[in-house]
Amino acid sequence: MRGIDSVIRTVAHVLAGILIVWILMDLLDANRGNTVVGWFHSAADWLAGWSIGLFDVSAHTLQVLLDYGIPAVVYVVIANVVAGRAFARA
Repeated sequence: MRGIDSVIRTVAHVLAGILIVWILMDLLDANRGNTVVGWFHSAADWLAGWSIGLFDVSAHTLQVLLDYGIPAVVYVVIANVVAGRAFARA
C-alpha cells in the first residue's frame, strides 16, 4: 500500500505546483496571450474555482496569493491526511 499513498501525495503536489506556477506567472505579469501561460491560467482557475473570491482584498498580490495559494495548501494537507490515515493501518 505504500505505492498508493505516494501516488496520492504526488498528485496533490502536482496540483499545488500548477497553482504555484500560475501565482508566479500572474505576479510576474506573464504574457497571457502565450499558450503555456493560458494553459496554466485555465488549469489554476479550474483547480481554485471554489476559493476564488473567498476573501476580498484590495491588493492584487494578496488577492492572487489567497485565491490560488489557499487551494494549493488545502490539496497538500488533505492528501497527506488521507494518505497517512488510510494507509497507516496497512
